Amino acid sequence: MANATVRVRFCPSPTGNPHVGLVRTALFNWAFARHNEGTLVFRIEDTDAARDSEESYNQLLDSMRWLGFDWDEGPEIGGPHAPYRQSQRMDIYKDVAQKLLDAGHAYHCYCSTEELDTRREAARAAGKPSGYDGHCRDLTDEQKAAYVAEGRTPIVRFRMPDEAITFTDLVRGEITYLPENVPDYGIVRANGAPLYTLVNPVDDALMEITHVLRGEDLLSSTPRQIALYKALIGLGIAKETPAFGHLPYVMGEGNKKLSKRDPESSLNLYRERGFLPEGLLNYLSLLGWSLSADRDIFSIEEMVAAFDVTDVNPNPARFDLKKCEAINADHIRLLDVKDFTERCAPWLRAPFAPWAPENFDEAKWQAIAPYAQSRMKVLSEITDNVDFLFLPEPAVDEASWTKAMKEGSDALLRTAREKLDAADWSSPESLKEAVLAAGEEHGLKLGKAQAPVRVAVTGRTVGLPLFESLQILGKEKTLARVDAALERLAA
Repeated sequence: MANATVRVRFCPSPTGNPHVGLVRTALFNWAFARHNEGTLVFRIEDTDAARDSEESYNQLLDSMRWLGFDWDEGPEIGGPHAPYRQSQRMDIYKDVAQKLLDAGHAYHCYCSTEELDTRREAARAAGKPSGYDGHCRDLTDEQKAAYVAEGRTPIVRFRMPDEAITFTDLVRGEITYLPENVPDYGIVRANGAPLYTLVNPVDDALMEITHVLRGEDLLSSTPRQIALYKALIGLGIAKETPAFGHLPYVMGEGNKKLSKRDPESSLNLYRERGFLPEGLLNYLSLLGWSLSADRDIFSIEEMVAAFDVTDVNPNPARFDLKKCEAINADHIRLLDVKDFTERCAPWLRAPFAPWAPENFDEAKWQAIAPYAQSRMKVLSEITDNVDFLFLPEPAVDEASWTKAMKEGSDALLRTAREKLDAADWSSPESLKEAVLAAGEEHGLKLGKAQAPVRVAVTGRTVGLPLFESLQILGKEKTLARVDAALERLAA
C-alpha cells in the first residue's frame, strides 16, 4: 500500500568513481521511495576534505541522471532541509554536539592514541572486548583541568547506555547488541571536525528520514545510531528513530566483497562499454532481490511496482559479469530499432569509430542496424560489427585469415566471385545460393564455403549475417574485396 510519509535518502561521498555497490544501494532506495510514493532525499556526505573532490561530486550527479534516478530533495533541486551537502552544514553539527554535551549524552575524552592502543592490547590479551573502556566517562573537574594543563585537546564521545539494544532490521529480522560490544564512540574530532557517526544520524533526524536502507558493512554502527536517536528525540531534534534495512554484500572474484579497487566495480566501465542503464539496473536489482522465481528480465517500472525491501535476501550476492552482459543483451533486443540506432551513435563517431567521418554512410547504417541489434551484448561492440561497411578496406584479423584461408580457398573464392557476379543483388537469398553453389562445386557445405568469403569481405570469421551484409555493402565493393583476397593468396 502506498505510503506518502516514506522518506529515504541516498547519501554517497564524492570520492573517486561511483561503483556498482553504491548504485545498487541507490536503486533500492529509489525503488522503495517510488513504490511507496514517498520522497527520495539525495544528500552529499562531503565532510572529508582530503578525499572529496568537486570532480567526483559532478560525476555523482551525472551518474544519477544517466541511470534515470530522479530525486525529490537535494543538489540542484533544494528542498525544505537545505543545504544538502554536509560541508555546508557544519554549524548545525557543532550546535547539536554542544547540546549533547550539555545534556550529558556526550563527554570530552582526553585519551591519547598511544594510551588507547595500550589499553586495547591489554584488553585483547585478557580476552576482553577491546573497544573504548570508558576511561574519561566520569572525570572530575580537577582531572579535566589537569589534562587541559598538559595541553591535551579532547575529542567528543557519545555515552552509550548500559543496556542491550534490540531492533528489527527490515532485511535481517530482530538483532540484539549487548552493551559490552558497543562501547562509547567518538562523534567530534579533537580539531572540532564532526565525524560520520554524528553527521549521518543528525542529518537523517533533521531531514525526517523514515527508512535507512544501506550496506551490510554499516550494520555494526546501527546500535550506536539508535542510541543517539534516543538522545536526539529527548532533545527535541529528532521526531522518531527510522527503520533500518541492511542490504547484502556484493561479492566479487574469490567470494570477496567487491571493492572500489576491483575493475568490474566501476560504473564508468559499464558506461564506456555501452551498457544500457535499463540492463545494468535490471541486473543490479537481482543482487539481493527478485521480481519472481522464474523471471530475470523486467523493466524498471515493473521493479518499482513490485519492490518491497522486506523481500531482499540477506545473503551475500555474487556479481557475475557474464550474466550482467546477457541481461544487457536482452534489453538491447527489447529496444525499438530507432532507439537502438540513436543509442549506438556515440560509438559510430570519433574517438570510438576507426573510419573517417566522411566514409560513414547513414543509409547503410540504418540497413544493417536490425541485424546488429540482435547480436550484441553491449553497444560498444557495434564498431567491430559494422566497420567493414565504412572502412576503405576490411580490418583483417590475422587469426581469422589463417583459420579461413585453407588450401583450396583461392579456387573456391574464384568460383564464388563468378557466381556472385552473376547473382541477383536485390536479394540476400540469391547471394546465399551463389555461395552455396560455389561450395558444392568444391565439395563444401555452406558453412565451410562462406568462411573465406566472410573473411575476404569483412576481415573476420564471425559477424553479422553474411548475405545481408554483402547486399548492404554492395556488389562492387564485395567483388573488389574478393579480388584483393585472391591477390593476397597468390602472393
